[in-house]
Amino acid sequence: MGAFQILLGILTTGIIGYTGIVIFNHGWNLLPIFFGDMAAMTWPGQFNLDFMCFLILSGLWLAWRHHFTLGGLALGVLGFFGGIMVLAPYLLFASFKTNGDTKILLLGKVRADS
Repeated sequence: MGAFQILLGILTTGIIGYTGIVIFNHGWNLLPIFFGDMAAMTWPGQFNLDFMCFLILSGLWLAWRHHFTLGGLALGVLGFFGGIMVLAPYLLFASFKTNGDTKILLLGKVRADS
């Protein structure tokens, strides 16, 4: 679990730094570029569609893990739009909160205990 936690820390730090540089150089104009590449039916568009599918699964998992409560749904939406900037810190925090118990980390305490 320690190596996983280190990886999550590296991913969080890396994506925040990279995103900051991109925003500084190009501004916040992500969505037209993201969806424009998909509309153009190019390889960058294929990658964006594939990535968006992962974001959907990530958001659904976060909401499911929190039993689709209002907070869980909000976390799912945040995970969809925030990507690894949300998921990695969430998993890092949850991994410490669950004392490294992978079953609880993936399923949540209620489902892991039943």
